[in-house]
Formats: sequence, C-alpha cells, structure tokens
Amino acid sequence: MTSTTVATSPGAGRPTVGFIGLGLMGQGFVKRLRKCGYPVVGYDIVPGKIDAIVPFGVQPGASPADVARRCDIVQVCVTTTDAVAEIVRGPQGLLSVAAAGPAGALAGKVLVDHSTTEIGTTRTLASELAAATGMPWVDAPVSGGPEAAGTGTLAIMAGGEAAAIERIMPVMAQLGRFTHMGDVGAGQATKLVNQTLVLTNFCVMAEALRLAQSYGVDATRIPQALASGYAGSNLLPVLFERMIAEDFAPRGFARQVLKDLEMLQAAAREQHLAMPMASQALTLFRLLVAQGKSELDGAAVVTLYPQP
Repeated sequence: MTSTTVATSPGAGRPTVGFIGLGLMGQGFVKRLRKCGYPVVGYDIVPGKIDAIVPFGVQPGASPADVARRCDIVQVCVTTTDAVAEIVRGPQGLLSVAAAGPAGALAGKVLVDHSTTEIGTTRTLASELAAATGMPWVDAPVSGGPEAAGTGTLAIMAGGEAAAIERIMPVMAQLGRFTHMGDVGAGQATKLVNQTLVLTNFCVMAEALRLAQSYGVDATRIPQALASGYAGSNLLPVLFERMIAEDFAPRGFARQVLKDLEMLQAAAREQHLAMPMASQALTLFRLLVAQGKSELDGAAVVTLYPQP
C-alpha cells in the first residue's frame, strides 16, 4: 500500500525500529522512519555514517546485537550477502544475543532484510535465527532507490510467515507499496525478476539514446513522446535525463548492479534457465566496472556506447 505522512514525534505504542546499514538507501529509510514518528536505533560498520544520521533523531547503536536488544523490528539494508550473514552470525551478530542469554531475548521481534541477498543463504540464515532465538525473518528487498526510500514510495516485495508480515505491516505501509509474495525467499526471488527487467533496461535505454542522438533527435523529448505508448515507464524519464546530462552521481553504484547481475545469473544457472539478455547486461557491467567506474551510478553504462 502507498505510504502516508504522519506526525513527526513518536506516538504511544509505536515500535522501536533498528536499522543496520546506513548507506544511500539506509539513510533514506531512517529519515523516512523518523518523519513518520518511529523511534530509530541505527548502526553501520562505518562510524561516520552513524554520525550523519544522529542529527535526525536517530539513536546510535553499538553493534547488530545491541540494535536487536533495543528494538522491536530490526531492518537490514547492506550491499552483500556476506554482510547480511555477518550481521546474523558475526561476533556481535544477532545469534550472539542468544548465546549470551537470557533465553528469549529476541522473542517477539522481527528481522526484515531489505538487501538483495542470495535466496539459499536467506533461507539458511532465517532457519538458523528462528531455531536459536525464535525471531522470524522477512526478506523484503526493495526497488526505487534512495529518493523513493526517503519519500515512502518504494516497491517492497516480501517473503515470510503471515504472522511476521502482519507484525511489520504498519511500518512497511509508511515505506512504500508492500506485497507479500510467499514464504521466506519469495521476496528475493521477486527482486531477481525486478532486476532482470530494470538492469537490462539500463542497457537498452543507453542504446536507444545513442540511436536518437545519431539521427539528431532532441533526446530530452523522448520520454514525453513515448509516455502514453508501450515504451513509456517511470524509469525512462529519470534514466534518460541522467544519461543525457552525463550525471552519474550514484543513486546506486555500478558495482552493486554488477553484484546483482552476477547473483541473477547464479540463480538462473541453478534452475537451468537461459537468460541471454541478462547475460549481455552482465557483460556490459563487467566492462564498466573494469574501466574503473564502479563508484558511478549504473546509468554510466551509456559511456560504453560511443557518442555519434
């Protein structure tokens, strides 16, 4: 469901939300949560990122374990599957809370992973966490970027038990359109579908832009011209604008696009699926990163295509 803005001060009975991972996406999330009145405890392995969100009323956390002890819902948004595993299994991870006691310290809490995480690892970590602590796992990757995180207009695709989904629904409703796709792992599978559509589209749009430019068409008018036809989309005007202006300030890093495409190919291989278009996108982003452009926005893939 689409989000709405509520009072900016914490209301009675609101759960305390922990947020682990305060990069571009994480900052958007926590600012939105604070705007909607939720008490937030934030943690990142980079201390400066914690310092950056404290002025917004976010309480600093000392570790993933500390965040889990202090919060009712623990949200995670990090860049790699290994980082998610460290949050759970690391020396200061969530499983350490159970090891240190008391028993049931995480009972009644929910972990929500917004990262793009490998499906098999998601299911394994969810099983380990539930067995050790009773804490359920919801995999809820997102689409829309940092701006949508900040405005509560993300697409959120979720996998998990119905009871856990119900517990987190009021918070998720403030962050975007939330869809329960099935059991644990279904959210991550849906995110791979999303990435197939979006990341191949980055490459197709780069080709389309160069075609327009080669024929002297005013490319800035392309989104308007195509908006009511089948080629229109919410990505077209945003991506064309960045590519035309060569504005590659990262809304999402090229290295993250590459990571997701590698994950997509591994998942397709497990199911013996042929995905030639996604394979081509993977090759192009490998080239982009090999050129030293890993810290640019994914829109920089257009630089692989010579200007007419």
